Amino acid sequence: MKYSFFFFLMMLPACSNKQKAIKMKGSDTEVNLAVVLAEHFYKVNNDHSLAISGGGSGLGIASLLNGQADIANSSRPLTGEEKTLFKVRNIDLKTIVFAEDATAFIVHNNFPVDSIDVHTLATILSGACKTWQPVTGLPVPVNIYGRQSNSGTHSFVRNKLAIQFSREAKEMNGNAQIMEGIKADESGIGYVGAGYIIHDSKGKQAVKVLRITERIGKQAVSPLDEKAINEQRYFFQRPLYQFVRSTSWNKVVPFINFEKSSAGQDIIRASGYYIIQ
Repeated sequence: MKYSFFFFLMMLPACSNKQKAIKMKGSDTEVNLAVVLAEHFYKVNNDHSLAISGGGSGLGIASLLNGQADIANSSRPLTGEEKTLFKVRNIDLKTIVFAEDATAFIVHNNFPVDSIDVHTLATILSGACKTWQPVTGLPVPVNIYGRQSNSGTHSFVRNKLAIQFSREAKEMNGNAQIMEGIKADESGIGYVGAGYIIHDSKGKQAVKVLRITERIGKQAVSPLDEKAINEQRYFFQRPLYQFVRSTSWNKVVPFINFEKSSAGQDIIRASGYYIIQ
């Protein structure tokens, strides 16, 4: 069964007014943050209604293309093919970069190593190395927990490492499934948004977050290190996008303005994401 999040904030007067009913779909990396922002936005804008769902960046962009969403949350930029499709259909878009995220690579809490270098990570996730021998010294098979190809995080990691993922990688439907898989698998490795880890753990880290070394001999950096992110020192950090249909802009702009306000920026930080510097 496809995993996704659904969140609805509705009042009868707002539901009867389609001009203030906002549909937001897309990135699982962004969905928790979008829900929290929407909750606070609604407290001061209760004449609006918001429907938020996850399912992946590709799904959100497809929904925008098909007129099933006003906002597509995406943890990656549009592909050339997607840009062409919007152009062919005469759909004008506005692009907002509203936060920054770091992709975290997670293992079981009992995993004996705290960091990994980018080259070794690439050999593990591509399937070129099928055991943990070069990392832990133990010939234990690697179990990879990844995302489906419509995920922005899947595309981001693949492109940063310049690999194709191992055919044996488990394709999970969202961050939650990857987290649950890693919690139960001492030989597993997966990737999720750093903000999702902070939101999920609520002060108690349920998995081990590997520090990443860009190359051997360089300092290992954690995706949870705000100073390192602000200094652009983490290899897997990226902007988070929202694509908006121009025809939806007037009803969406109050929410976008809330995200950019001091209250919205505080929520972004408190949720484990980073402010664009």
